[in-house]
Amino acid sequence: MMSALTSAAARPTTALSPARRVKNLLMGALILLATLVVVAPLILIFVYLLREGLGAMNLAFFTKVPAPEGETGGGLLNAIAGSVEMLLMASVIGVIVGVAGGIFLSEYPRHPLMPTVRMISDVLAGIPAIVMGLVAYGLIVLHFGFSGFAGALALGFLMIPIVVRTSEEVLKLVPQSVREAGLALGLPKWLVTLRIVLPAAAGGIVTGVMLALARVAGEAAPLLFTAFGNPNVNLNPAKPMSALPLEIYRGATSAYDENQRLAKAGALLLIVLIFVTSLLARRFSRRK
Repeated sequence: MMSALTSAAARPTTALSPARRVKNLLMGALILLATLVVVAPLILIFVYLLREGLGAMNLAFFTKVPAPEGETGGGLLNAIAGSVEMLLMASVIGVIVGVAGGIFLSEYPRHPLMPTVRMISDVLAGIPAIVMGLVAYGLIVLHFGFSGFAGALALGFLMIPIVVRTSEEVLKLVPQSVREAGLALGLPKWLVTLRIVLPAAAGGIVTGVMLALARVAGEAAPLLFTAFGNPNVNLNPAKPMSALPLEIYRGATSAYDENQRLAKAGALLLIVLIFVTSLLARRFSRRK
């Protein structure tokens, strides 16, 4: 008798009533429709850029600077070089400050300054990109002029809250027993954090940094007030510098078809770079 009751209780009841089946199908259809509404514009934009801009991505696109206004030919070498250099400088600012803030919020939750630091991080996360550009304009441009460093500073400010939040959450995933083992060996807390906890969370932190780079790589508004743009290749961060978002904005608003064609090719290149960066971040996170 007991075995019969046990087998009956263990038997799964998978049969659904007709009403529940209809509800499941309806909700599944609504979820699929909502997904298509979100994804369809992205697919349409990508297909449009492939059709309009792929033909302009030739050797000259990667090796030449833009041609004079209204003339054919040229490329976006100045914008590609400027974007790479400014993103590298922004990474230095965003990674150092962001990881330090994440460590502070995760490892010192009872510190008197913790609420202030968290509030500053949350406020930075909600500030529009153009306001960051105005901040860098007031700090750098008004005193030293337009420069690539001013643009990198604005992008670095945008990276900080993303890296802070990612670093904090990843560090919290490190088991507390790992910290206790280091402290039991007689190591000070700061050394346990730097030598044990931080390396254990390195994979997640790198993923957060790559996602932050993908987030700020397409920002044009802060660069209009800081880097300003440059028709030539410039690697000196103290002088005006071009970037892909700047050239895309100027080409898209130009009256000449050649400039618009280069802008579409630049937009396609930027989307591909952001997509590849996001994929690498996900792959690196899963591997770690």
